[in-house]
Amino acid sequence: MAKLSNRFWFQLHGWFSLPIWLIFCFVCLTGTIAVFSHELTWLTNPASRAANPDNLPAKPAAELVATVQQAYPTADVSMVMVFEPYLVNAVAFTDHDKPYALAYINQYTGDIQQINEGITFIGFMRSLHGWLLFPWPGSYSVGYYLVSAMALVMLGALVTGLIIYKNFWRSFTQPKVRLHQGKKTILTDLHRLAGVWSIWFLIVMSATGLWYLVQAVMWHADIDIEPHAPLVSAEQLSATTQTPPFSFADAMAKTLQRYPDFRPSYLMLPEHNRGMYTLMGGGDHIFYDEQAYTLSINPWTGDIAHEKTPADMTALQTVMHIADPLHYGTIGGIWTKAIWFLFGLILSGMSITGFMIWGSRTVKAVRESRKAATLTEVNHGAQ
Repeated sequence: MAKLSNRFWFQLHGWFSLPIWLIFCFVCLTGTIAVFSHELTWLTNPASRAANPDNLPAKPAAELVATVQQAYPTADVSMVMVFEPYLVNAVAFTDHDKPYALAYINQYTGDIQQINEGITFIGFMRSLHGWLLFPWPGSYSVGYYLVSAMALVMLGALVTGLIIYKNFWRSFTQPKVRLHQGKKTILTDLHRLAGVWSIWFLIVMSATGLWYLVQAVMWHADIDIEPHAPLVSAEQLSATTQTPPFSFADAMAKTLQRYPDFRPSYLMLPEHNRGMYTLMGGGDHIFYDEQAYTLSINPWTGDIAHEKTPADMTALQTVMHIADPLHYGTIGGIWTKAIWFLFGLILSGMSITGFMIWGSRTVKAVRESRKAATLTEVNHGAQ
């Protein structure tokens, strides 16, 4: 078998990303911004800040729901979203003049600081990065496929780049950037140095991106990774009242009693009389996301109809719940977010410098080809 030349690997390295380098760079930049979407929300929107000058304890989520229902008596509350302690809680509801709204409630003071009826910055950045705002006509999105397919591009660029760059490990101990040998040399050195120091980051992004691609295929094929929340059986409904005897506060108390380390994130109320309380949150498991614990509690009987924890997850469920913390760098709070943000910028810069290197070589090759063609024509004319 013939040995493949370095030129072949360089061309393959270029073609893995260059035909779609603009999309790749855009996905990298939006993902980098999405890492700090919560912090940027706090910075740009004063109403999102959970000020607590008196060091008050956070109020129960049920009390926040009651606050919204008192302010909007005809509202139908569907969910409470709990973020970092420095951000307010968001209570989602609908009303006769509000198809969908979020009440920003300070969980320490109980004040409603804003009613948001549009898309939030956090939601916008996650949607822009996750599926480029493409529509979801059913169980799939072309944009989600396109973004997750970038994992193949990234993995291919990583493998071919390491093949091209012989003895790449020397960049860890002997990094060099030749500043006085021209623009092309500087770009090449920066590209190689950034690539070597980003190997771990590229592997993490490629692995999680490949999972998102697999997940997209499973969604499209209607393959459930996790079971849907169960419904209350018709026999358990009351014939005399429409109000379930087991309240939202009762459901939260039962959850905390069962899992003392439960940190609420998404708390969903029943959508109809056969619906259940669906309470999602995180725990003390560093690599799992904030939906690793999920409980479905029957509002008519108070029974836990279904529960899921890291201890009883399947392999696919485990991968699904550790992918986001690894992809967005939330495993260690603000410090790991800062690291992910930095390497996200480096990866975005690599896509730009890679295009510039490829462009300069392509322009040079075209010029040399035209020059050779011109000399050939001159020689033929002289003969």
